Amino acid sequence: QQNMIILKGLILFFTQFMHVQDEFPSNGTIKHIHSFIHSFIHSFIHSFPLYKISNILIVLPSECLSGLMEVAGDPNTSHALTGSIIFLLAQFVSDGEAKEAFHSSYNFTGTLAAIIHCNRTTPEEPLVLQCLNVLQRLTYNVKTLHCASHIHELISFLMQHACLGLMANLCRHDISVQSHIKSQSNVKAFYRALINLLGHNCLTVVVFVLSILSSLTLNEEVGQKLFNAKNIHQTFQLIFNITVNGDGTLTRNYAVDLLVDLLKNPKIADNLTKYKHLSVCLSEVLGLLHTKDPDTASKVMELLVALCSVPVLRKHVCETVLRPPAARLQPGTRKGVQARGSEPSLALVHWVLSPLDGPEQCYMQALSLLAELFEEAIDSSLCSSAQSFVELLLQEVLVLLQSPDSTEGDQLLKKHCLRAGRVVDFLLDILNFKDQRMVTPLSLALTSNCREHVQVALRILVEAAPLPDFPSIILGDSIAANNAYCQRDGELSIRSSSASEDVSLVGKSFPIMHAEPPGSAYQSIDSLIEKLQSGVEVKDVHMSEIIDVYEQKLSALACKESRLQDLLEAKALALSQADRLIAQYRCQRAQAEAEARKLASLLKDTERKKEDLQTELNDHLLEVERLKSDSQQLLEHNGRLQAVADQHQELKGTYNQLLSRYDKNEGMLKELQAAHISLTQQAEGLRKTNEGLKLQQERSSYTLPFGIKCTKKPCSVPGLQNDLRRQEEQIHEMEENVSILRKELNKTEQARKDTSIKASSLELQKSQLEAKVEKMEEELSKHTQMIAMIHSLSSGKLKGEITASLSL
Repeated sequence: QQNMIILKGLILFFTQFMHVQDEFPSNGTIKHIHSFIHSFIHSFIHSFPLYKISNILIVLPSECLSGLMEVAGDPNTSHALTGSIIFLLAQFVSDGEAKEAFHSSYNFTGTLAAIIHCNRTTPEEPLVLQCLNVLQRLTYNVKTLHCASHIHELISFLMQHACLGLMANLCRHDISVQSHIKSQSNVKAFYRALINLLGHNCLTVVVFVLSILSSLTLNEEVGQKLFNAKNIHQTFQLIFNITVNGDGTLTRNYAVDLLVDLLKNPKIADNLTKYKHLSVCLSEVLGLLHTKDPDTASKVMELLVALCSVPVLRKHVCETVLRPPAARLQPGTRKGVQARGSEPSLALVHWVLSPLDGPEQCYMQALSLLAELFEEAIDSSLCSSAQSFVELLLQEVLVLLQSPDSTEGDQLLKKHCLRAGRVVDFLLDILNFKDQRMVTPLSLALTSNCREHVQVALRILVEAAPLPDFPSIILGDSIAANNAYCQRDGELSIRSSSASEDVSLVGKSFPIMHAEPPGSAYQSIDSLIEKLQSGVEVKDVHMSEIIDVYEQKLSALACKESRLQDLLEAKALALSQADRLIAQYRCQRAQAEAEARKLASLLKDTERKKEDLQTELNDHLLEVERLKSDSQQLLEHNGRLQAVADQHQELKGTYNQLLSRYDKNEGMLKELQAAHISLTQQAEGLRKTNEGLKLQQERSSYTLPFGIKCTKKPCSVPGLQNDLRRQEEQIHEMEENVSILRKELNKTEQARKDTSIKASSLELQKSQLEAKVEKMEEELSKHTQMIAMIHSLSSGKLKGEITASLSL
């Protein structure tokens, strides 16, 4: 009750805080918020089995989590309060169900990315580092939604301020993130930065870098040079060293994930089969199965399952696990390796039988690994070596198929069902119904007198008969042979029974024997039994007949006892079936009640929809009435339009008549216009002739006085002619000077054009030389970097080839 009060108060406080945030005093508000948050988380952690995040029946914790994330994602919230909320919410990241809920229901990843985006200018701030740490834990082995808020901004931030673990999580198995990174303009600089980190002293950083590069460049030219045949053996050695000798679980997990991803490439898988230290490394890895940490064992088994995906490696793993301990000793194997890696099969059995409240992946991975191993061992020479291990394993695995305790919770029951289903799949994998060696025991079981043997044989036959290569013909021959043998045995038993009847008749002819008191009969029977046990021959014929009689009675009693036993078993089976039917009935009744409640809710929804549809129908009826009136009005309007159309036809006929008359008048008009034009042209010619005559008359009147003047001035003409010659000579000289100047101007213009062309060519050569100088400077810097990387790395040629490819 106290927890519920705290949760309700926290919800109310969040609601008020988001609306009137600016009115609160800062210090007192933060203290109150901290106390509320810590009270909520304390109650939530202690009530976590009750308040499951995914449980829709308990709404208050979900509302509180939404409020917490809303406050944390608000840019106006103080960094201290945001850091406290993130720290408290990070307590649930280790739980798988809570992590999935944070991704799918609450978008915790988007909230943290938004906080990092708001504080991107201060990447060294503790709040940003805290968000990056929580994001790395939250996104491990979980595919992030690419449409989440601020994911692109987060990727751009990580490319500038590298957080390698988080980047490895985002890039792994997410094609959208990989495509977004490759589309960035600074992707080559990012690759160079990652390659420079390959020489880092911390192995965790190296594993992170290799994981990112394998996700981004494994199928590209850079990845092929990085993971080529020369360098991949060093990567294998690094991964196995971290897996076996790594101090932290984090580095081991990322190393195993890296090898699992690399094995998906056929070339790298083939290189691993040729790795010379594979046997030693595999023995060391199998030795980790004896650890007490379930997370480490689960990761090791995941690695072994991935190795089994390659046929050659699966055979090698199978030989290492299933061969006898004496055969596993090798002269080049270290003592510590053999001591720690002895009997990994027993360790697998231990993890298969691990409790249900432990990690689910542990026993599921163990069953998957055993299925891979037995699939390989069935058709190989290891079948005999694995026989004793199979007998031990089946005894333990069959226990897992038993019904769990009804007092266990739903979560443990769900885990039990998952494991039982995987066990059944595993048993079906290791059972080979196509082997002809199973024909003899199966035929003997089918023709047996024991009911249980027949039932088991029939169940096996039902499973095996549909298989294409099942030896049904051989099985039929074997059953026929067994039936013939049983028939001959029955004939012999009939003969012996007829002989016993004769003995019984002989016994009836000796009433004195049956008249003896029961004590003496018991004594005689006891003596006969002692004689038979001691090997003394019974020579009395009557005694042998009595023994036959009692043997028949004992066989009859045994037959009755077997019938009663069968009846008891049938009764027990009927009781179990009745219990099962009762349970099914209860389950069906609960389902029926749930369906009835669902149908009742559906009925209410249907009635509500019916009312809505009724109102809509009434509206539609009103609309139909309105449409009818509109259609009537349209019909009337159509009649009026028809009358107008008739009038239009009449007017059209009148118009055609007028148009013909107009055409005739227009032709006459054109003829009159042509006559008018010709007359106008004639008038114009006459007018021009008249004007010409007038001009001639005026000219004759004007030229008469000028002729008189011309006769008076012939004396001044020679002087004027001399002046004209001098001026013409000056004009000629000036024209020659102008032509000379024009030629010189043309030459100057041509020289100017040639000079400008040479200047432009010189500028072009200058720009080319500057580009060559810059390129040579870049190559010089790259060569210096290559020299530095050659001195820092043991693989000499690695960085030079990759940098050259990046520059291209």
